[in-house]
Amino acid sequence: MTAEKNPVARELTRPVRVGDVTVGGDAPVSVQSMCTTDTADADATLSQIARLRAAGCEIVRVAVPNAAALDSFGRVCAESELPVVADIHFDHRLAIEACRRGASALRVNPGNIGSWERVDAVIDEAGAAGIPIRIGVNAGSLDPAFAERGDLTQVEKLVGSAASFVEHFRARGFLDVVLSAKAHGVVTTVEVNRALSRELPDVPLHVGVTEAGGARQGTVKNAAAVGALLMEGIGNTIRLSLTADPVEEVNVAWDLLSAVGLRRLRPEMVSCPTCGRCQWDLMGVAAEVERRLADVRAPISVAVMGCVVNGPGEARDADIGLAGGRGRAVLFAGGEPIRTVDEADAVDELFSEIDRRFS
Repeated sequence: MTAEKNPVARELTRPVRVGDVTVGGDAPVSVQSMCTTDTADADATLSQIARLRAAGCEIVRVAVPNAAALDSFGRVCAESELPVVADIHFDHRLAIEACRRGASALRVNPGNIGSWERVDAVIDEAGAAGIPIRIGVNAGSLDPAFAERGDLTQVEKLVGSAASFVEHFRARGFLDVVLSAKAHGVVTTVEVNRALSRELPDVPLHVGVTEAGGARQGTVKNAAAVGALLMEGIGNTIRLSLTADPVEEVNVAWDLLSAVGLRRLRPEMVSCPTCGRCQWDLMGVAAEVERRLADVRAPISVAVMGCVVNGPGEARDADIGLAGGRGRAVLFAGGEPIRTVDEADAVDELFSEIDRRFS
């Protein structure tokens, strides 16, 4: 179906504060991930949060599966350098206690919390604590009023459930909500979030493909769905779920934000796919450059090209780069040659120039 462009949806949303991070309004799209550690092990959880922060994560979600995890969760909240969102399912009492233990926000699905009285108790506690709630909806936990209706599509059920939950929160005077309605399919994810951005243009949206798969498949699915939404102005915060180290979720999220021109935290590498004209070890050089760029924190573009004749021109928009052939490489910046170096020294020369110009 034809995409309905909504380039201002992101700016129309109400700003919500999650710790020191603003979600919505004119704030940049923020990057989230979720700990995979046992929350009862505070040291392991804090260690993983430190790794996520170093990778560029801005909000972290932590599961609170039972009452035994609450003391450790409180310590995590107190010592974490990132805002901590308590992930709660089924037991409203855990959500209430998480508010009291220092959570910066809650993530709950009203469809699995139980009665509206229990949901309301959570809303009231979050209001008293002054923290927002992410309403998370998925196909397995829909509003009963929509779940069993055979006349509705899955998209309509997800949108209807999400909207009904938001309206209930509003009716109780609770406005600091972020909304997510997730599916494991790309098309469903896109259609649901387009619909929500039209029906609830003031509500910040947390977008991502849930249960997306491992690193390869999950990256492709998230890039297709979330990339399309971000380019339409839809989405205020993202979590790109992968069955992998959560640090990889953060890396992929930043690569995606860079690719769609929204934010850049680290360098982008531009490299040609190589061909029969290539006369140097382009793949090996590109792999080494990519490895070493992981330690560079500068929002620059770095090119590695296979042809000394056309390379600088083809990568003219790159901040700096290499184009090689026959044992030599041209080091260039802004499409203009700087100097010619031996192939064996090319990568070291490139990074010396990066350090000189961009450190």
